[in-house]
Amino acid sequence: MQGILNPGRVESMKCQTGRDKEVIQYLEQQTKMPEFLHSVFDVVDISVEDYIKRGFDSLYVSFGCTGGQHRSVYAADALVRHLKNKFKVKIELCHYVQDAKNWCN
Repeated sequence: MQGILNPGRVESMKCQTGRDKEVIQYLEQQTKMPEFLHSVFDVVDISVEDYIKRGFDSLYVSFGCTGGQHRSVYAADALVRHLKNKFKVKIELCHYVQDAKNWCN
């Protein structure tokens, strides 16, 4: 996620994830994450609307960042909330890096 400051570079957040309060506040208040997500929602909504209309039953969206623990986790969680609220669709969410490290928060 180029262009969005990495909370993993801040000492107090290195061992946290995109689900921790300090990281969430950092991403929402000190980065361009809100603008980034607004654009993501606009693009993904176009596909979801088309997929629903055409009767497709699966769409994959992926996020990646340097370590797979801060920005991508936050962005994926935000997209899930957005899609569930707007389209009431079933979502399968997987955080590969977190799952591999058995992190749960």
